[in-house]
Amino acid sequence: MKAFEWVSPKTIADAVRQLQTPKPLEPEVAPQAIAGGQDLLTNMKDRILRPPRLVNLKSIPGLDRIEVDSSGALRLGALVTLAQLEEHAEVRKRFPGLTEAAHSIATPQIRNLGTVGGNLCQRPRCWYFRLEEVICLKKGGDECYPESGENKYNAILGGGPSHIVHPSDLAPILVALGATVTIAGPGGTRTIPLEKFFILPAEDPRRENVLVPGEIVTSVLVSPSAVAARSTYLKFKERPSHDFALSAVAAAADLDPNRKVREARLVLGGVAPIPWRIPKAEAFLAGKMLDPATIEEAGKLALKGATPLPKNGYKVRLTEALVRRALSRLSASQG
Repeated sequence: MKAFEWVSPKTIADAVRQLQTPKPLEPEVAPQAIAGGQDLLTNMKDRILRPPRLVNLKSIPGLDRIEVDSSGALRLGALVTLAQLEEHAEVRKRFPGLTEAAHSIATPQIRNLGTVGGNLCQRPRCWYFRLEEVICLKKGGDECYPESGENKYNAILGGGPSHIVHPSDLAPILVALGATVTIAGPGGTRTIPLEKFFILPAEDPRRENVLVPGEIVTSVLVSPSAVAARSTYLKFKERPSHDFALSAVAAAADLDPNRKVREARLVLGGVAPIPWRIPKAEAFLAGKMLDPATIEEAGKLALKGATPLPKNGYKVRLTEALVRRALSRLSASQG
């Protein structure tokens, strides 16, 4: 690991200032904000990132709070730990899918340190990207090596020119719940839909989100809704103890008194470079009962257009099955 400076700002404005540099730097050698450090420190040990300065966000008061207002809206500070989120009674009651997603992440030890902001901003797990000696497309090279190499874990939707998958488990369910994210930076504060926070490699293969140098995530807001109250998150991983998703599904639905779908949300994880929303499947479900035939068709629609690489075609059938299971769970829910 390269030597670095450590600073502990007391305000968000000071943190933003400490992240700025006199001239633009490549992402690998720019100052970095650190929260739980679960992903950042791994990247530094592997020399994927070599920041000259780490800006410790834990010294800023208030970023570790969970707040539920009188309307039931949920505000998560960026430094809220995954364990806090998983164990919060109001989150369990109003946003069950979010509780399930938090619980699915890693181990209790990691959830005690990992944060909401860190989970949303973590870097890809692609083997080639994580190898120091490999200069792939995401590190400024001219080739995405999974195209002709090992691609078991790579994207089947939205890939190209890079075929990474986004590793976050919170991102798909928060997108499904219509969350917004607040960002502080040199130009002030802005709030955007979380769905607009992530960017495809076709837009910029070097980045996974809209953050520009000096910007940090400060909070996430989730509004209460009938959709949020009936939500779930299903994840398939190779190791049941602590692994990233081979595929995941965030699903949420509002059902009328006759159990017909008023509104549905479906977002996939582990299969695309961003949380992958499926508007065609959502539209198909509207006005229908969640019966076996409807659920079967929705699973097929969710993966329509998938373009697997030579070694990850299994993700198509796997994800279809997860969509069916998630919708069946919503159908059986009394929420």
